[in-house]
Amino acid sequence: MPATPVTAVLVHSPFLGPASLRPLADALASLGHPAVLLDLRPSVVAPPVHQVLLGAFADAMSGEPLDGPVVLIGHSGAGPLLPAFADSLEDEVAGLVFVDAGLPTPGRSWRDTVPAALYAELRALSREGQLPRWQRWFDPDPLESLVTDPTLRAEIADEAPEVPIAFLKEERPDVTWTGPAGYVQLSAPYEQDATTAESRGWPTRRLPTHHLAPATNPTPVAEAILELLKTLL
Repeated sequence: MPATPVTAVLVHSPFLGPASLRPLADALASLGHPAVLLDLRPSVVAPPVHQVLLGAFADAMSGEPLDGPVVLIGHSGAGPLLPAFADSLEDEVAGLVFVDAGLPTPGRSWRDTVPAALYAELRALSREGQLPRWQRWFDPDPLESLVTDPTLRAEIADEAPEVPIAFLKEERPDVTWTGPAGYVQLSAPYEQDATTAESRGWPTRRLPTHHLAPATNPTPVAEAILELLKTLL
């Protein structure tokens, strides 16, 4: 584990809420590394999402006391935005950790990076320009099998925002990251991202679990993150 306590800034997916990462924040804190977990949901309900989201993130972080090296940890759909989040902060960011997350694609939209059929499928699900909550993209609902605790499952489900489909077409901020970075893979759909991270020389950890393990089994995820940080910082 890192010799000096780091401040871990946890960034939840734009399609989920802070409940998806709160157990991970608690696990990191119990291991001696304070965690900051913001609620970014109010920033993703109307376009232009990226602009509002980054501004809200920077404003919220300006009031947070940050001790020691600051590391941004992004889960799922937050991954592609981590360099822009880091760039928006006044405090220097020491490293990025991607947790079962997409990798940055500066200047390209989500729609540019996925098969056309997937975008068409989500567009068909949208109503009045808004996507359904994340768990309703799938049949069956993945929360039913991934989150066994009914209270936590309900909290994650209730927090998932209805994001504008325009967000999928917005170009991501054209910001690159050249500092230390690492990757933690939790589920099979992110194998290619983990492999790409390895090809870039990033330290990578693979855990045989599932996409929402930061909420349901956070301690091994926290330990994997801290193992990465020991090599990064």
